[in-house]
Amino acid sequence: MRPSAAAANALRDLKRLARPAGGFDASRYFRGADDLRFYNVGTDRMRALARSIYDARRDEWSIDEAMAFADRLIVERHLEAKSVGIEVVARYRRDLTPTLLPRWKAWLAHNYAANWATTDAICGMLIGPLLVKFPALAPRMRTWARDRNMWVRRAAAVGLIPSVRNGAALDSGYDVALQLHGDREDLIQKAVGWMLREAGKGDQPRLERHLRTNGPSIPRTTVRYAIERFPPRMRQTLLSATRSARAVK
Repeated sequence: MRPSAAAANALRDLKRLARPAGGFDASRYFRGADDLRFYNVGTDRMRALARSIYDARRDEWSIDEAMAFADRLIVERHLEAKSVGIEVVARYRRDLTPTLLPRWKAWLAHNYAANWATTDAICGMLIGPLLVKFPALAPRMRTWARDRNMWVRRAAAVGLIPSVRNGAALDSGYDVALQLHGDREDLIQKAVGWMLREAGKGDQPRLERHLRTNGPSIPRTTVRYAIERFPPRMRQTLLSATRSARAVK
C-alpha cells in the first residue's frame, strides 16, 4: 500500500475512534494552539493504531515510505494524526540518517508542529535518538537556537535531552542554554530548564557553575526547572545566588 493511501486509512480510523471530549478537553493543555483539533482517542489507542500500521507495512516500507506517510499526516490539524505519523517513523529508528534532520526542522519551521506535544514528540522520538546515534550533529542545535521560529528554538533544547542525559553533547547543551536564556517565551524557558536539569544528572558541579555564573541573566522559570534534582537546601541557595540585583531591590 502506498503511504498516501495508508495515511488516508489512518485518518479514517482516527475519525472512527473519535470520542466526545466529555469531562476531558485536550485543548486546555495547548495554550495558544488555536488551530489544533483533537479526536480525543487517547494515547493508548493512538499508539495501538501506529503499531498496527507499522506491523502491517514493516516488510514493505523503508524509512522513506514511513517519512512519506508522516509527511502526509504532520500537516493535519488534529493532534492524533500528527502523532501517528511520528510514532510510525520512530519505529524505523535503526534506519534514521542525518539527511532526515532538515526535514524534521522543516516540520517545525512551517508550524506543522506548532504545539509543545508534537514538538516534544518529534524531539523525543526522532531528533533526540538521531543526535545520540550521530553525535557530530549535536552542534547544529546551536544554529537552531537562533531560529526565528519558537518551535525550532524549543527543539534545540529538547532535542539534546537524550544526549545530555547520558553525559554527551554537554558543550552544545550549555551553548544552546546560553543563547536561549534571553528568550521571553515561557515554553522556551521551561525547555531550557528541563535540558539543564538532565545535563546536571551526570555533572551536577558543572550545572551549578553555569547557574552561578549566569544566574542574573537566566529566567526564574529556567532556574527552578534546572535545580529540581539538587537537595532542598542547595535549591534555596541557588535561587538566592541566581537572583538579579534588580529583583532583590
